[in-house]
Amino acid sequence: MSSPLKERNEIDEQYRWDLSTLYASDEAFEEDFRKLDGCIANVAAYAGKLTDAASVRACFDADTELDLLLSDLFCYANLRRSEDTRAEDAQALYMRIYGKYVEAMTQTSFVRPELLSLPEETLQAIRDDEAMRDYEYTMERLLRSKPHTLTADQEQLLASFGEVFAAPSEIADNLMDADMVFDSVTDKDGNETEVSTSSYIDLQMSGDRVLRENAFRSFYKGYRQHINTFAASYGGTVKGHVAEAAARHYDSSRAMSMAHENVPAVVYDSLIEAVRDNLPTMYRYVDFRKKMLGIDELHYYDVYAPLVADLDTKYTYEEAQDLILKAIGPLGKEYGDVVRGAFRDRWIDVYPNKGKSSGAFSSGTYHSNPYILCNFTGSLNEVSTIIHEMGHSMHSWNSNHNQPPQYADYTIFVAEVASTVNENLLIHYLLEHTDEPKARMALLNQYLENFKGTVYRQTMFAEFEKAAHAMAENGEPLTPAALNALYGGLVEDYFGPELVMDEEVSCEWARIPHFYRPFYVYKYATSYSAAVALSEAILKEAREVGTETALADPDSAVRKYLRFLTLGGSMDPLDELKIAGVDLSTPEPVKAALGKFASVLAEAEALAERL
Repeated sequence: MSSPLKERNEIDEQYRWDLSTLYASDEAFEEDFRKLDGCIANVAAYAGKLTDAASVRACFDADTELDLLLSDLFCYANLRRSEDTRAEDAQALYMRIYGKYVEAMTQTSFVRPELLSLPEETLQAIRDDEAMRDYEYTMERLLRSKPHTLTADQEQLLASFGEVFAAPSEIADNLMDADMVFDSVTDKDGNETEVSTSSYIDLQMSGDRVLRENAFRSFYKGYRQHINTFAASYGGTVKGHVAEAAARHYDSSRAMSMAHENVPAVVYDSLIEAVRDNLPTMYRYVDFRKKMLGIDELHYYDVYAPLVADLDTKYTYEEAQDLILKAIGPLGKEYGDVVRGAFRDRWIDVYPNKGKSSGAFSSGTYHSNPYILCNFTGSLNEVSTIIHEMGHSMHSWNSNHNQPPQYADYTIFVAEVASTVNENLLIHYLLEHTDEPKARMALLNQYLENFKGTVYRQTMFAEFEKAAHAMAENGEPLTPAALNALYGGLVEDYFGPELVMDEEVSCEWARIPHFYRPFYVYKYATSYSAAVALSEAILKEAREVGTETALADPDSAVRKYLRFLTLGGSMDPLDELKIAGVDLSTPEPVKAALGKFASVLAEAEALAERL
């Protein structure tokens, strides 16, 4: 039986993040907020004046200063809002800075079209001028976008619709995190348990099948009651994205999303092809799960259940910290010292509280330390969540300390690499220090679940997005029935004949917030594949020569990986990964990751014979 959620002020301060590296108070936020109009005006003053390298450099510098200020303000407001989504003062901060952000984007939207209206030879001369050395890559990306940039008036108009385009996501977030209430449920002993967005997956990982099923029915009852609203909100996001792609003369909304990172469509399509080619291994895992659970029928509420039902290891937050520090040992002392400082200096908002945003994320700015939101409940999955988000935070920390602000932000395509490397290091550490069969099976279960959730499941999501956007581009309505049929068919394809398709499963798409960030989810699968290759190489070095010896070699896997963490957004993401030692322009890393999944499954099957 889970404990009732506390109010935020009932959580001990040591387990709440310290936002003072951003702003010491809301009053300090207001002081910076008052500077925004001046910063916006500084950039806007260059309208009609971008004719040479000197003016472009001055405009870019002013724009960077504006971006830094907006980032600080926006991040603080978002973190405050996520602490308690019911708090009106935090919501007001967020709404005000969001409105000012849209105003800033509108007032400064002239830069790209004005520059790209210049003759080709003038642009080349500006790019090659010594004054633009600090923005050379920025200019290269700008030149690539020339065919898809509108006139200054059109860009300004499009920018003014920023809040409108974001509204569907805001509606869905508020519905999921603040407004939806789920029926309480009982476990096999009749004990009552609350169901919430933040507790749902934890309930699905319970060894109590009665509790799992009851929570599943309650949770999706809530979503089915609001399915028309979710279809309208998601449809709004898709249609907005499709309309913008058409206005910018892209072949599709997917092409527009991938162009920003210069990732070819073949990377997306070959991912889906490789995963579909390996669906028989997934079916084998589903069948193995059914046998291990000892059930006649495998339902969707069984797909997260622990394979060793009587093993329910719980960790305190302090034990989780110690475990994480040991797991990241192969990355060296310097890396570990920063993580140790993160725990000490309260980068992390640890426990759930009433109104707190669900899930987990890493955030922060160029001026602040990173921040991690989680909803720690003590499970191994939550330990994995912390080390995962710490990977994001360490990627940001290294980028911010090694790149100028214009290149500090890494692209989404590489965003999940560092987080997943950390997760893999944790699982390997635990496996290396666990011989007891049931405990080892629990770890293999976690490893297999990571693969299932990040490669198979995210690729299934990628197929859903590709098809949903294609439907909108073809003029087909995105009704609840159409979206449910699309999603349900994919679940059947990916999980195979052993899964019983409860009718609730088809509306699961409605609870996936990443769908409101079009064509994001496939990057989890490609990043995971890259992370498998990187973590395997790092661990091999640690075993064979030791971490310190490996760190002394500039060509070692660990040194190349740590170099990758410093690159931020200073080059195209595929090129950054090549520096790390992975080439995702070929399908080989994905195939290798799927091969690793098969080998872990084989070990689990063999271990099952001993249990």
